Amino acid sequence: MAYWIFVIFVLCAVAAALLIPRYRLRKAIAAPFPDAWVAIVEKNIAIYKDLPMELRLQLRKLIKQFLHQKHFEGAGGLEITDEIRVTIAAEACMLLVNRNTGVYPSLRYIIVYPAAFVVDRPQSDMHGVVSSGRKGVLGESWSSGKVILAWDNVLSGSSNFVDGHNVVLHEFAHQLDSESGSTNGAPILAGSNCLRTWATTLSGEFEELQKDAWKGRRSLLDHYGATNPAEFFAVSTETFFEKPAQMAKHHAELFEVLRCYYRVDPRDWLS
Repeated sequence: MAYWIFVIFVLCAVAAALLIPRYRLRKAIAAPFPDAWVAIVEKNIAIYKDLPMELRLQLRKLIKQFLHQKHFEGAGGLEITDEIRVTIAAEACMLLVNRNTGVYPSLRYIIVYPAAFVVDRPQSDMHGVVSSGRKGVLGESWSSGKVILAWDNVLSGSSNFVDGHNVVLHEFAHQLDSESGSTNGAPILAGSNCLRTWATTLSGEFEELQKDAWKGRRSLLDHYGATNPAEFFAVSTETFFEKPAQMAKHHAELFEVLRCYYRVDPRDWLS
């Protein structure tokens, strides 16, 4: 009898461990989107009011799930507020609308500094030259389930959605990239044809950006994208969302590949 009681207890514990988190998530997603959060998004996300209502509703649902599942920590004396949480969640979830995907399933922690933070580790440039030393950075994405951001740059990037630079879009593009098991500029794609088109287009554009960077030529894409394929994907994502018309004109194939992947056309919002 004691054995069966133990078995039943274990089964109940397992069921609870599986079902309770799902129940709590459904409850969080079903809850009304707070008016205070709407005010934050409208104030800090410059593009939000230009989104069609369908995408705004999708974004709100994704924000609720993101905030329910991810843990924010302040660093460098920064106190985490709803403004910080909601602003970062809104920008991160811009990459997920219209896509049948998880909400960064491997991500657990977002660490936020008040401004640029210093790292001390080897750095590799576009030529493969490795250097060491302390360096101020605005953001980092770790495959171990962590994103680190500088709040002042997050805020400036969210309020200016047309300059082609956005640290949240950049670092969360790395998170999407890492979902394939390796951060190499090739996120999870649907179908072999898509993969071939992706590889051909991005490799060609990456080589052109490397040439531009090497010769000092101006480019729509930030030269930082010439560092490696992972950075190229992240920089291309920033440009796709913030300078879509220019990308569609000057990098038509790259724009089309990204439009198919993200399943949105930001030109509709920025016209």
